[in-house]
Amino acid sequence: MKNKKLQIWLPLFVALVMIAGMYLGYRMSENIPAKRNFFAYEKRSPVQEVLNLIQNRYVDPVGTDTLGDNAIEEMLGHLDPHSMFIPSRNLQEVNEDLAGRFEGIGVEFNIFSDTIHVLNVLPEGPSDKAGLRSGDRLIKVGDSVIAGVNISTEKIKRLLRGPRGSQVTVTIMRAGEQKPVTITRGVIPIKSLDAAYVIAPNTGYIKLNKFSESTYEEFMAALEELQKKGIQKLILDLRDNGGGILEESVQIADEFLDGDKMIVYTEGKSMPKQEYKAKRPGLFEKGELVLLVDEGSASASEVLAGALQDWDRATIVGRRSFGKGLVQEQYNLSDGSALRLTVARYYTPLGRSIQKPYDHGSQEYYHEVIDRYHNGSLANADSNKHETGKAYKTKNGKTVYGGGGITPDVFVALDTTALNPAIGRLYDRNTIGNFVYRYYIDHLSTFQAFKSPEEFQNGFHPGDDLMNSLTQFALVDGIDLKVLSNREKQFLKDRVKTLMARQLWRSEGFYEVNNVNDPMVKKALTLITP
Repeated sequence: MKNKKLQIWLPLFVALVMIAGMYLGYRMSENIPAKRNFFAYEKRSPVQEVLNLIQNRYVDPVGTDTLGDNAIEEMLGHLDPHSMFIPSRNLQEVNEDLAGRFEGIGVEFNIFSDTIHVLNVLPEGPSDKAGLRSGDRLIKVGDSVIAGVNISTEKIKRLLRGPRGSQVTVTIMRAGEQKPVTITRGVIPIKSLDAAYVIAPNTGYIKLNKFSESTYEEFMAALEELQKKGIQKLILDLRDNGGGILEESVQIADEFLDGDKMIVYTEGKSMPKQEYKAKRPGLFEKGELVLLVDEGSASASEVLAGALQDWDRATIVGRRSFGKGLVQEQYNLSDGSALRLTVARYYTPLGRSIQKPYDHGSQEYYHEVIDRYHNGSLANADSNKHETGKAYKTKNGKTVYGGGGITPDVFVALDTTALNPAIGRLYDRNTIGNFVYRYYIDHLSTFQAFKSPEEFQNGFHPGDDLMNSLTQFALVDGIDLKVLSNREKQFLKDRVKTLMARQLWRSEGFYEVNNVNDPMVKKALTLITP
């Protein structure tokens, strides 16, 4: 009988002891300031406490995720301009850009009159294999109508992209008829190399727009192909290249520098000094080399330019670069977002930091480039120099400076001649882009007769008929081009020609045609020994 009573009351007794122990432990923990371990209570930060109170007590519903994101961004705003928080909704796109690829159907499109038009189809890509063509209009994706519904570009991307191997059916309009097309998605490269071609006898030209995971591989394939064509001199265009992955820039520098020369080193408060040196025989250690930079060249672009300038390996042509010498590491957070935190500075082989000051806040930091326009730095060689930092001497006796970007060896001014505001409106409203696309579609047989950018450059000359068509087209958007001077009209003819070359051969065609009259490219060609 006693055993039976014990069996009944024992579980209750044990439960009461556990509850009493937990209560006493919690009360004792309130008076213990030291760090707790194991099952111990960990003190929450005021930020988390405030977020919890808002979530549980605030009068109206509030998205605390958004509040948390804003709080993080506010904290980072007190650091440097390049430490940044990447919300989970944006992380995939950011990572895809660095990876140099995404998964989708492989088309370039634009929205005209609330209809999605296919501008270009990636050769040998999923859409090309499925039979899509430039000029096709997309009416539906699956069961979702996308024409005439004021759809956003971002939503279209979400509908068209998806895992490789998955299928999507799009309904297109072609020659007045609707047609369903099923496309099997694949891996679509995001090219970091815009153009590579023989620009002059024995001289190659390569244009890089960023440094992603595929940049070095793209660069090597292009350089090897140019060398097969006999080039012994090279123009490397890094204008408007905002940087990217440091290691890709280092590997390209290694192709130009011999021995075990220093390329760059990084160092930070919590990051020990790390040196990056040339490791192997390079593919282009001897030929003449010219680097093009401007105020849009930053980060990894400046690493490459700084290394080649410090070792007197290349002539730097253009305007002073942006001035970003900070190294970021990306840390993935538990909710799928990420923190890109500055952990070190990088230094050129001579030891100069090219980071410009940022002690007056991010707005002034980024506005500094605009200030260059107003103070004449983009138009005058003397004002373009940045001599407030420490001076260094290269082996050949050239003076270079730290603390504010890479100052070029040869300055090329920006054309600051004022143009009629109507031309600006053509770009703001994308009127000129719409016109080029429609003119191309309407004269398809004429343009497809050109077999190469070089042939197009020599054979296509926009005349008054084209200018009259553009003038009439612009009037629909409320833009009057009849007031333009002859110089401004010629400017527009040249722009239409280069944009038409892009329509035909994408970025390769654009640069091959545009470079014919590009002042910086023309200057670079005069510096290379005939």
